Amino acid sequence: MNFNLGFYATTRSKSSKADILKVYDEIKDEHMKINRFMIAAPKSGSGKTMITCALLQLLKDSGKNVLSYKCGPDYIDPMFHKKVLGVPSKNLDTFFTDEKTTVQLFLDERADGDFAVLEGVMGLYDGLGGIYEQGSSYHLAKVTQTPIILVVDAKGMGKSVLALIAGFLQYDTHHLIKGVLLNRMSKGYYDIIKPLIEKELSVKVVGYFPEQKDIGLSSRHLGLVMPDELSDIKKQLNETADRLKKTIDMDLFIDIAEDADEIGDRENADVYNEKNIGNCDQNEFLQNKAINTVNIAVAMDEAFCFYYEDNLRMLEKCGAQLRYFSPLHDTKLPKDCDAMLLGGGYPELYARELSKNVSMLNAIKKAFRAGMPMVAECGGFMYLHTYIHNICDDIDEQNKADEQNKADTQYNTDTQNDVSVSQLVGALDGGCHFKGKLVRFGYIELAEKHSNFLPPNEKIKAHEFHYYDSTDNGADCIATKPATGRSYDCVISHDNYWLGFPHLYYPSNPHFAESFVRKAYEYRRNKNGKLL
Repeated sequence: MNFNLGFYATTRSKSSKADILKVYDEIKDEHMKINRFMIAAPKSGSGKTMITCALLQLLKDSGKNVLSYKCGPDYIDPMFHKKVLGVPSKNLDTFFTDEKTTVQLFLDERADGDFAVLEGVMGLYDGLGGIYEQGSSYHLAKVTQTPIILVVDAKGMGKSVLALIAGFLQYDTHHLIKGVLLNRMSKGYYDIIKPLIEKELSVKVVGYFPEQKDIGLSSRHLGLVMPDELSDIKKQLNETADRLKKTIDMDLFIDIAEDADEIGDRENADVYNEKNIGNCDQNEFLQNKAINTVNIAVAMDEAFCFYYEDNLRMLEKCGAQLRYFSPLHDTKLPKDCDAMLLGGGYPELYARELSKNVSMLNAIKKAFRAGMPMVAECGGFMYLHTYIHNICDDIDEQNKADEQNKADTQYNTDTQNDVSVSQLVGALDGGCHFKGKLVRFGYIELAEKHSNFLPPNEKIKAHEFHYYDSTDNGADCIATKPATGRSYDCVISHDNYWLGFPHLYYPSNPHFAESFVRKAYEYRRNKNGKLL
């Protein structure tokens, strides 16, 4: 049950205040029974994603109504979840949103008896700046009251694995760790270690998983490769699930999930409602939404696929219809679009193909120059530049970076004849160069200098993770690192566009989504019925 007292009062004007409060009292303590657990680990690289996907497959095969979540700002792991379940996975992040909003996002569209699997990020206690609890897997588990299954990479360890587990249990002040799974351990050694763990540490061991040399997920500089790049990914995931089923106690997993506490309260659980979204006149906004839904063209293909599910949903709740298109394969923009969203991804891997799609490059450039509202993040921001230096996965990236960095301040007419350069949209002057290392990384808070998309003195939270840099990163926003307080200028933001490397998280400030859609409404009204 989604409920908003303010909206209820508006639509039920004849009801007395006492009646409204009575209804409010009846639902404010509503709780939900969500069967759930979190897969977490002491460190990155412990096998969380493969095991999470295998468990999702096993739960799906058993007939459970299961949804998945990823802790933190990761885009790629949720793609693997979706590959298993066939429905989008959502991100939950206690830096991006406060505790109440995080719970609201978790409960959204859930029902009693559902199964939820949450995948952690990095090490269990690694949060903001690597030293704070906020943003960690543990903080999310605490906020959502979710039992934790600790996946321990036990390769090369004997009884020392007990000391490792004991340390994590001792640090678990809320007693959320309910089970341990030993990854990369043989059956023979598991039969020896399991009883020791359960006897000495009083924690359940839910199973083990031997090292899998013939299946696994490849990585690149931004993390795992994307699932659609793996021709046999479904086969791999199914095979992993079949093998895991033989080495774990699935009933114990389900017992732990079903023992999870009820979660609530659900008051105002819909974070997308009109009261929470909107800094404009609500009557005008709702009228526009009902009568004149706008169309936002969203880039979605192999090169552009990094989107938070809640960002897309928030745009839809604001009154936008999302029209997906491919900068790689389509020759023109969706018909009658009123705004454009260019998300992140791997445009560098498809630079030559993107540069050959001249009709699409010209269509986007024309739309930009016509004033179409546009938001471009990271890869989408790179795409709008005049050029990008190419990289190949089969060469030494650092050596290539050294060569490319020589051209950082040199762009002239000779660039178009350079085989290492791909011409892109050209809406922005200059280009993007591979640096061979992370340029900017981690959480930030963004404040606009000129209040184009955000009300004055408001901020939106974001994340950066990129190996490329631009010859012009913009200076219309101030980015502040919350862990250190360090700040720097970034983002090109004017009346109708917001362009930069940061990946925004709209639920951290819904006014951004509302402003974007409102600009699309205004653009639609002003274009005189002429299609771009």
